[in-house]
Amino acid sequence: MAEKRDYYEVLGVSKTATDAEIKKAFRQQAKKYHPDIHPGDKECEEKFKEAQEAYAVLSDPDKRRQYDQFGHAAFDGTGGGAGGFDFSGMDMGDIFGDIFGDFFGGGRSSGRRNGPAQGANVRLSVRISFEEAIFGCTKELEFNYKETCSTCGGNGAKPGTSPETCTQCNGTGKVVRQSQSLFGVVQNVTTCPSCGGSGKVVKDKCPTCHGTGYNTKKVRKTVEIPAGIDNGQCVRIREYGEPGINGGSRGDLLVEVIVSGSRDFERQDVNIFSKASISYAIAALGGDIRIKTVDGDIIYTVAPGTQTGTRIRLKGKGVPSTRNKAIRGDHYVTLVVNTPTGLSKDAKEALKKFDELSGGSLTKEGGASTDSKKKKGFMDKLKESLDDL
Repeated sequence: MAEKRDYYEVLGVSKTATDAEIKKAFRQQAKKYHPDIHPGDKECEEKFKEAQEAYAVLSDPDKRRQYDQFGHAAFDGTGGGAGGFDFSGMDMGDIFGDIFGDFFGGGRSSGRRNGPAQGANVRLSVRISFEEAIFGCTKELEFNYKETCSTCGGNGAKPGTSPETCTQCNGTGKVVRQSQSLFGVVQNVTTCPSCGGSGKVVKDKCPTCHGTGYNTKKVRKTVEIPAGIDNGQCVRIREYGEPGINGGSRGDLLVEVIVSGSRDFERQDVNIFSKASISYAIAALGGDIRIKTVDGDIIYTVAPGTQTGTRIRLKGKGVPSTRNKAIRGDHYVTLVVNTPTGLSKDAKEALKKFDELSGGSLTKEGGASTDSKKKKGFMDKLKESLDDL
């Protein structure tokens, strides 16, 4: 028989772990190896049972104290402990209801009838321009809206009749399935498939809504898109979603905003980035240039000697905050110096003259000087030697 692993090792906790840490570790192990998640997988089933056993001991102060003193011998009758601990007597219903409620479609089994539940949210999307996202806009959307049936009042039953209590779940809206585990019977709670969790079934359906309790119609709704909204964010319209259950409130309409790109600007959070071209002369001498912003063109004075790649900041010309549109980010502009091409003969001569006046880079080593001396060859040097004789 294989030797049992240390319970602390099974749960992946230290021997000084708190009760909360032990419970959290068991939750993770149980979700990972639960048989309902891995049907037919014997290895996962064994690991799940191993985690159950470890938790049953370490979550009980007395059992944990015995285990810390005697190890596994505390419960097999061979050591100095109390011996013979009966795991089948453990009541795991509470812990499984807490940990696995999301697996089985409900929480603990309590026999309580389902109360009102909010309806599901409905999602739509709308595309807007870059500028509309900056300053906000309004969009009119058309979508399907489920309204309460006027014939049956929303209960789905034919006039003169009423919904009846579901016989499969006895009106609880839940079905309990039992399975045997190492520690006894575990109850798995799921939504009743017959009544959909309402606890009621309609025998004679309303002829207008066919038992659904609502009718679908096309509606138009104007949506306010706030200034500063970013791509992928949603605008919530309260109670325009699916109808509630058992008298619960309607869900919401969530409008996802898709922002188109811009040829001129890029956005990062509340800041805007762009590029602006400047002439060689303005870069060298300074001068006014026109820069495009989301607020319109502005005139900016470039300093003399500006280099390509210089970034300037236009404060308050960025994206408004969605919380306060009076607060805006900044606009950063990268200046790019245009190198002149297709120069005329006069322009080339003027540029050469400019180069001479500004340091003569064309005549320095590595430049394209036309005045530098031609390198002498072997025959030239031989001729000079003969002339000296």
